Amino acid sequence: MNCRGKSLTCGERTWIMGILNVTPDSFSDGGRYIDANRAIDYAYQMIEDGADIIDIGGESSRPGALPVATDEELTRVLPVIDALAKGTDAFISIDTCKSPVARNALQAGAHIVNDITALGDADMAGVVAGLGAGLILMHMKGVPRTMQHSPVYQDLIPEILTFLQNRIDKAQAAGVCPDRIMIDPGIGFGKTAEHNLEILRSLDAFRSLNKPILIGTSRKAFIGKILNLPNPDDRLEGTAATVAWAIAHGADVVRVHDVKAICKIAQMTDAIHRRTN
Repeated sequence: MNCRGKSLTCGERTWIMGILNVTPDSFSDGGRYIDANRAIDYAYQMIEDGADIIDIGGESSRPGALPVATDEELTRVLPVIDALAKGTDAFISIDTCKSPVARNALQAGAHIVNDITALGDADMAGVVAGLGAGLILMHMKGVPRTMQHSPVYQDLIPEILTFLQNRIDKAQAAGVCPDRIMIDPGIGFGKTAEHNLEILRSLDAFRSLNKPILIGTSRKAFIGKILNLPNPDDRLEGTAATVAWAIAHGADVVRVHDVKAICKIAQMTDAIHRRTN
């Protein structure tokens, strides 16, 4: 992926995306990094621990979350992006579904837009194309406020593949370069625990879209359900299992909270799967 002058080469190793929620209500770490200085310090810690990409979000997408006003989202994320853009060579990703937030974040120094609505905002593709940014297109059934209210699919994997192909076509038609697009099947976004497991089992199928694959399982509720761990902070081992499986079945980027531990897991899995030792 070529993102605003920075190149991310997929296939040689797994890339680590560290999660930085500058929000009061995210499901795992809401409120911990709402202070900009604390968020910046944590971002530098994740980079030191091995993160290649810092994914900064100012609006929670947890199940049941309500939308945040554009001005509030910008107030949360821009000081962090500005500081990191001046102080690090790491990739900066803005986790937003609003084109004004994406535009301002990219102008402040971000390289990638991580859009959980996959161009739900009609202006998003144009912003990304015009500023030469990378774009992550994620599948979500519904919206965060209601997405976990009994999601139903007729044929899970084909439906997600069709959706993602449609959004890839839409992005490219708007001028987004094909080598700047990544896909995310959206584990935990409008899916039951069994749906999430089926996506992981079928991850190889997403290679048919010919785009890098991002997987975000970190600390998610389906892990807690399977392991009977209600506290997201207790789900590291379960997350590790999903990350290792995902890498072995085609994931190029893993989006995680526990960067230091997952980096070691990714390196070990790469040594087996990609023969990088």
